[in-house]
Amino acid sequence: MKLHFFTVNAIEDYRINYTSGGNKEDINQEYFYKSVKGRYDAPAGIMESRIWGNTGFPGLRLDFNLGLRLDIPEGNFRVRISDFDSGQIFFDKYISGGRLLSVEHYVINWHVEVFLNEEKIFSHKFNPEGHTVAILFWDASALGDTLAFLPYFREFKRIHKCNVSICLPKHLQEIVARLYPDLNQIEEIDFKTYATYYPLMTTTNLPIVPVEFRKTSMCRMGGLLFGIDYLPPKAIFEPTEPPVTDEPYVCIALQARNARKSWHYPGGWDIVVNYLKSLGYRVFCIDKSAKEENDGFTICKPDGAEDFTGNRPLIERANMLYHADFFIGLSSGLSWLADAVDCPVVMICGFSQDWSEFYTPYRVANRKVCNGCVNDSRAIFFSRCICPYHENTPRALECQKTISPRMVIETIERLIIDKNLKPPALKA
Repeated sequence: MKLHFFTVNAIEDYRINYTSGGNKEDINQEYFYKSVKGRYDAPAGIMESRIWGNTGFPGLRLDFNLGLRLDIPEGNFRVRISDFDSGQIFFDKYISGGRLLSVEHYVINWHVEVFLNEEKIFSHKFNPEGHTVAILFWDASALGDTLAFLPYFREFKRIHKCNVSICLPKHLQEIVARLYPDLNQIEEIDFKTYATYYPLMTTTNLPIVPVEFRKTSMCRMGGLLFGIDYLPPKAIFEPTEPPVTDEPYVCIALQARNARKSWHYPGGWDIVVNYLKSLGYRVFCIDKSAKEENDGFTICKPDGAEDFTGNRPLIERANMLYHADFFIGLSSGLSWLADAVDCPVVMICGFSQDWSEFYTPYRVANRKVCNGCVNDSRAIFFSRCICPYHENTPRALECQKTISPRMVIETIERLIIDKNLKPPALKA
C-alpha cells in the first residue's frame, strides 16, 4: 500500500519530509515509523490496518483513527482536505490509489472532499455525533497526565453527543471508574471506530500534537488536543471507605518519577514532619516505596512519619487523601490524585513554573535561583540528565535544594488558617 502523509503545520525545520501546500513532496516513511510510532508505542500496523468507514463509493474509505485516514482507489481522483472552521486548505492533489494519513493526531474539524474526473463524489465534515470515539493510553501512562486529560474526555462526549470509550492500564482503571463512571472503559481497541486518539504530553516538535506540553499548563493540554478552549469541571469524588483513623492526619509523599522533582533540602522532610507532629497531626507517608534510589539520589521515608507505603490500589490512596486535612508532595501523580479528590495540596516544586501543573495556592518554590527549566523549551533533557543547565556543578538542582523548611512551614500555616483547620495542639 502506498502511503501519502500530510501535515497542517508547515514547519521548515521539521525533520521529516512532508506534504503541505506543495513545499515538500514525499515523507520519509521509515523515519516516520521509527520516530513517531515506535517512540510512543502506538499500536503496530495502524497505518496499514483496515479503514472501516464506508463512504458509499467503492474503495473510498475514511476514518479518524490516530489522525485522518483516507483510502483512495485507482482512478483520476482529486482530494482536497481543509479546516472546516477557517476554510484553510491543507491538501489538494490528484491521487490514484493509496492511503492518505495526517501526521496530526489531535481533533481538527477536517473537511474532506473527493472528486472523480472533476465531479465531486464525496464530502464529509468531521462530526463524531452518534459515533464511538476511542481513547488509548499507553501502558506506562503517568497518573498526573491521565487525571489532567480526563475532564476533557467527558466534556468532549457532552459537546459532541458521542460515545467515548477509554482503554487504560490496569492500575488506573478502578480510580478512573470511580471519578468518571460515565466514560466507558474497554480492554482493547479494534479501530472499528469513527475516531481514535492517543493523548500525549510530549516535548517533541513533531506536529502529532498542536504544542509541546512545556509551553502550556498540563491542565490545558487536553483542551488543545480535543478542541476545547476552557477548563471543564472536575469530577466529584465520593469515598468508598471511612477514614483510617478518627484522629486528624496529613499525608505526605517524597518520591517521584525522577530526582529533579524531589525536594533535596538536607533533612527538610524530617523538619516538616516534626512540625506537623508538634501540631498534634499524625503523618502518613503514602509513597509506593519507603526507600528509593533515583538518578543517584536515595530518598527515604522520614523516621517520624508512619509507614503507609506499598504498592496499594489507587482507590485506597484516594480514600486516604479525601479524609486527610491536607497533602504535602511534589509535582507528581499523588499530588494530582489529591487535587482530584479535593484534598488541599502543598506542592514543593521549583523545577517547573507555577502555571505548569494544576493550580494550588500552596505551592512552594524559590524563584531567586535557577528554576522552571521544565517549561523552558531551550532546555535539553538528554538521557539521564536531571539538571540541563547546571549538571555536575554545585548549582545542580538548586531549584529543589534551596526551598527551605521555613518556606514549607509558612505555607502550611497559611493553609491551616485559610481552611479553618483545627490541629489538636491548637485546640488547647
